[in-house]
Amino acid sequence: MKTVKISLNSIDKVKSFVNDITKFDNDFDLVSGRYVIDAKSIMGIFSLDLSKPIDLNIHADDGADEVMKVLQPYIV
Repeated sequence: MKTVKISLNSIDKVKSFVNDITKFDNDFDLVSGRYVIDAKSIMGIFSLDLSKPIDLNIHADDGADEVMKVLQPYIV
């Protein structure tokens, strides 16, 4: 598992983020305080406080480099 900090501070960013990560079969969790949300759930993402960066847990053993390339625009 790998953890990175991402910023999803606009509606357009959230939409494109979900579209980008749903292409992967891996599991992704967003962690904000004590809340853990499936990162592929657009409704779940909007339930979080998006004004500050959020931790993204990537559950990927292989293909993590490709995932990181796709996530580059969101990483803080």
